[in-house]
Amino acid sequence: MRVKNALLLASVALAIGGLTSACSESGGGQAAQAQAAPQVPVAQVEVRELAPTAEFNGSLTSPQSVELRPRVSGAIVSVHVPEGALVRKGQLLFRIDPRPFQVALDRARAELLQAQAAAALAESNFSRSEQLVATSAISRKAYDDAVAQRNAARAQVQAGNAAVAAARLDLSFTQVTAPISGRVDRVLVTEGNVVGAGAGAAPLTTIKSVSPLHVLFDIDEATYLNFVEQARRGGSTARLPVEIGLMTEQGYPHRATLDFLGNGIDRSAGTIRARAVIANPGGDLAPGLFARVRLTLGAPQQAILIDDQAVGNDQGKNYVLVVGQGNKAEFRPIELGPVVDGLRVVKSGLKPGDIIIIKGLVRPGMQVTPRRGPMVQGSGPGAGGGNRPAAEAAPAEAGQ
Repeated sequence: MRVKNALLLASVALAIGGLTSACSESGGGQAAQAQAAPQVPVAQVEVRELAPTAEFNGSLTSPQSVELRPRVSGAIVSVHVPEGALVRKGQLLFRIDPRPFQVALDRARAELLQAQAAAALAESNFSRSEQLVATSAISRKAYDDAVAQRNAARAQVQAGNAAVAAARLDLSFTQVTAPISGRVDRVLVTEGNVVGAGAGAAPLTTIKSVSPLHVLFDIDEATYLNFVEQARRGGSTARLPVEIGLMTEQGYPHRATLDFLGNGIDRSAGTIRARAVIANPGGDLAPGLFARVRLTLGAPQQAILIDDQAVGNDQGKNYVLVVGQGNKAEFRPIELGPVVDGLRVVKSGLKPGDIIIIKGLVRPGMQVTPRRGPMVQGSGPGAGGGNRPAAEAAPAEAGQ
């Protein structure tokens, strides 16, 4: 009986030992699988030739702006303003009642005819007096009176001509035309109203030129000292290219040229005023629009660009994770520059040929399985969607 119990206990012990061994082997396999290097999307940094640039904020302004005021007084009899549309120089916009000015012109013409008739008589009297004084038939005083009457008559003719010209000019001012080409605003004085003349009169409307436009922006003192002032000393500021982008536009699709730089730094802001000229043949751009300005400051240089997804921040310092020896993630601090064509310029910290981790749950020193791809990764599930950027997974002490 004791022998049977001993055999039974031995069998149970062997069975338990086998189960324990099997469980141990299974657990070991799962641990090994869990410790396998994770797959992460990686890409080689892009290298391009880029010119150094500086970016500023500015606004579009009109080189010419006119408040249209009448130059003669009268009642407005017709309005021909295409509100909000483009007008050309000399285009009729308002018409003031011309009848009083036509009457004034007719009066001036009549007075001129009267003066011309008087002048003709004075000329005849002078001719006779000149012949008679030669034979002493008249006194010298009578001759002098004839000369004075002739000269006065000539002056009256000149005054009559001036009066006719002034009346004709006033009549032409009843046709209020556009003094410049540009876009006209709404009508401020409607038909039937009586308007005054001169600078103190109420404006009829306003016109702003639209082609070309000026772009005004302020350059910081450091940029001025390092680049722009050197270019101006060499007489080459006009050759500095300027690129313009509007609020809703991607990049800088518009080209402009720098044509003005102020003569002093504004000490309250530490900036200097600059101006560029941008073509606007279709009148699509409007004065007052916000503008993003990118100023090219020198010759093209080699630059490294990466996807913004790969950039992380550790206590205010930017960094990326680089695939190093043995496919281990290495912490690399970087200095960022501007965005060019959707990629971020890296001023320092990376070199050509470096391979960076775009995104994934990776920490410095962790071994990874790189999955090569383009620098700009897709947003679908196949491109690692759902993972955070690689840099976000790095701990604060990763830079140690």
